[in-house]
Amino acid sequence: MAKQIVKLDDAPLNKFHYKMTALTFGGHFTDGYVLGMIGIALTLLTPQLDLSPFWVGLIGSSALIGIFLGSLILGRVSDLIGRQKVFALNFLIIILASILQFFADSAIELVVLRILIGFGLGGDYSVGHTMLAEILPRRHRGPILGSFSVIWTIGFVLATVVGYSLLQVGPEAWRWMLSSAALPGLIIFIMRIGTPESPRWLVNQGRVDEARQIVRKHIGQSIILDDETPVETKGNFADLFSKKMRKRTAFNCIFYLCIVLPYFAIYTFLPTILGIMGINGNFGADLLLYVMLVIGSLLGILFTIKLSTRAFLNGAFIFLSVSLLLLSLLPSGSSILMITIFIAFTLIMSAVCNLTASIPPESFPTSHRSSGVGLATSFSRIGSAAGTFLLPISISNFGIQHSMLALTGVLIIGTIVSLAWAPETKSLSLDHASDTTNDQESSTKINTSGGA
Repeated sequence: MAKQIVKLDDAPLNKFHYKMTALTFGGHFTDGYVLGMIGIALTLLTPQLDLSPFWVGLIGSSALIGIFLGSLILGRVSDLIGRQKVFALNFLIIILASILQFFADSAIELVVLRILIGFGLGGDYSVGHTMLAEILPRRHRGPILGSFSVIWTIGFVLATVVGYSLLQVGPEAWRWMLSSAALPGLIIFIMRIGTPESPRWLVNQGRVDEARQIVRKHIGQSIILDDETPVETKGNFADLFSKKMRKRTAFNCIFYLCIVLPYFAIYTFLPTILGIMGINGNFGADLLLYVMLVIGSLLGILFTIKLSTRAFLNGAFIFLSVSLLLLSLLPSGSSILMITIFIAFTLIMSAVCNLTASIPPESFPTSHRSSGVGLATSFSRIGSAAGTFLLPISISNFGIQHSMLALTGVLIIGTIVSLAWAPETKSLSLDHASDTTNDQESSTKINTSGGA
């Protein structure tokens, strides 16, 4: 009996899919760990190095600045030379810079090293999302890509737990905290050696035979490529701003920014914010909200499966805008009400972060996918870096209420853009990304195709 021929987009999940998912998850775990640890380390760094609010903000945001640069530069590089090279080698930068943090003696040294760490992580965002999206079957793409948020949050929360545990080492404990990121980085680097190239990227380069060999070897003998017709151009970065793609480019940059800017600004300095707002500032209150981040990311997987992309994104933006506005206006003595709203805000904020991993890779054609994802990631991270840098200065000069109102304004902008431009990407075939001339046409095609 002849084997049934199945397209790559409809292939069943196998060990290769799980392996690539785990390797990509490793990058997100490390990112969460790196960004989660700095908040605890700063409690020791600030008095030891006599840091001003300027330097506290700059050190807190430096990895995000690096992610901006890495996403933008390495995303474009991977569209030109391939996903695999960046996917395998970017962790060398992360490992070396993490180790060197142990020997840092000044704020500027830490800023430079954390920018380098962020540079490597930025490449992982643009390449990891892209590479995995290009091999996953459409039915599972959204939930698996959305699961990145769960792993990122686990890394973020684990860093907090490890950081508090290391406080007993003494005032120099921050060196062990920051350099500990080298350990997961080394494990991931070793495991990524020998990973194959993305077959979709190979087809886009006209290397169809190589793509077929990878698909047959790793996904199945009866699996065929969705489209074996190579494009005539590798695509220019400027194409992202062409009439055909500028709306999807703008949407991905803005919605991504409006989610992660408040996230990083609030949760990087969570202990400080809780104390100023009159909520119990010990580790118990912090830990409760960090646990809610993990639960919320798991909730986000369920929402991704059960809801349409537009319904999930639009509803989350509206809820977050209202709840943060309430937190901004409530008097500091309303501890029980504040923590209740903060818990709900944390759950939904963490849940909707899942969409930052699934929407961008499904929005761009193969020739521009890594560049598009990299641009959206870099745009979000430079905004997050600005927010994280400015928040301590804003709180110092204008108070917590005005600072929270400013972050509420960011969420309101995200709500407006999402309501106007958000596409429906659920169960989208990646080939459609190059066929649609605008996001509304894409939504129409998908909604009438009966996607899961």
